[in-house]
Amino acid sequence: MAKGKAIKKKKRSSERKQYTMKLVLSDTCAVCKTPCARGMAYLERMRQPGAVGKGVPCILTRREVSGK
Repeated sequence: MAKGKAIKKKKRSSERKQYTMKLVLSDTCAVCKTPCARGMAYLERMRQPGAVGKGVPCILTRREVSGK
């Protein structure tokens, strides 16, 4: 083996951090104190007549999911 070369091990999929976010509706995005681009785009789409939406993941509600 050559000196000075570090071997980087890949993490298994079970060792990676996983996150979950809550789905929020347009009324939540409308009163948000820290608006994001995704939320504002969703809010604009929901303002159109006849728009149907199921929510958008909110980055402010991101939580780490424990694997074990």
